Order: sequence, then C-alpha cells, then structure tokens
Amino acid sequence: MRSIIIRTCFVFIAVVCVPAMMPAVCSASFNTAQSKEVYTGTVLGVGGPLGGVSRPFTLSIDGVNSTVDANRAVTMLAEGGQDALLKELHGKRLGYFSMGAQLGRDLNFVQETPTADGGRRIVVLFERWMNTFEIRYGTRSEDYPFTYVELTVDRNGKGQGTLIPAARITFDKKHGNQIDVENFGIYPAQLAGVELRNKS
Repeated sequence: MRSIIIRTCFVFIAVVCVPAMMPAVCSASFNTAQSKEVYTGTVLGVGGPLGGVSRPFTLSIDGVNSTVDANRAVTMLAEGGQDALLKELHGKRLGYFSMGAQLGRDLNFVQETPTADGGRRIVVLFERWMNTFEIRYGTRSEDYPFTYVELTVDRNGKGQGTLIPAARITFDKKHGNQIDVENFGIYPAQLAGVELRNKS
C-alpha cells in the first residue's frame, strides 16, 4: 500500500520559531503533568499486519514536553534530520503506550494543545517495536523508527484517534516548514472508543 503523509506540528510555536534557526539555549526538559492521565480504547487495524484486527490499548501520560523542549526537538529535526530527532528523544520517559499483550513502550514525546470546543489534541511519539529480522538485516522499515499516536478528545476525555505503527518524521521546508509524518506502507489504524479512565 502506498505511504500516506500526515502534515502536523508538535507545537505550533516551535514550528514558527524554526525558520530563524535560533540555537537552543536550554537543555531538554519536560513539564511533569499535575495529574497522571490514563486513556484506554481499541485499535482498529485497516491494513497490513493489523488489517481487520482489533486490540485494546492503554496510553498512560505522566508528563508533557515543555515549549523549550519542543523547540529543541523541532530544531534538531530541521537541522539534522530524523536521526538527530531520534537521538534527542531517546531515553525520555513521559509515560507508556501498550497494545494488546505487547510490552508497553516508553513515551518519548508528548504534546497536548487545546481545541476550539474545549477539548484537547494529544500527539505522542515513541521508538517503535522492532523485530529481530529488521535489526539483523537492516530492512527499509528501519527508516521508520517511530510510532505516532494522535488523539482528539472532548472536554469529558472521550474521542478518537490515529495510530501509525511505523512512522518516519521529516521537516519539509518547501511547504511552509511543515513536519511530515509518513507511514511505512500500512494504512494508519483507527483508535476508537477513546476514554480518559483515570486522572490522579
């Protein structure tokens, strides 16, 4: 299946600041969430290995990235490409994402922005699950090292979202400094029945 590109931005302020290519003046940091958020729902596969498969998921958010951290991440992407972004985010732990019986993965980047209706848009990046074959033989899929999650929830914490299991992140200067999220030949899965289960 042909790859699909989603144009998005981690933090709008960060994208606006990138064209000036101002050097980061602070080390990476993050804001610890005042209350832990736990979302649950169902992953509905559309194509590829997940095609026709439904699995429960849990997204537990312990913290969100600060604007300084987001600016630095976008600058790393713009100047050094995806490898620089991967290095910048490696080791960050802002919660976890688990799907079915798979072991949960640490969240490396979390952004929450308000929506016009009083809800929120939540964007998450983390280093994806890779199998032994990919690592041993260096397949093309290695160029898609992230998993991308995007949720849109209302003021009651209910909504839906998108999951790209294998994503490549690029900075597109030709289209107004957009951040592109490209999937590896697998149609993005749907996240249905999203609900905020716990806020403590």
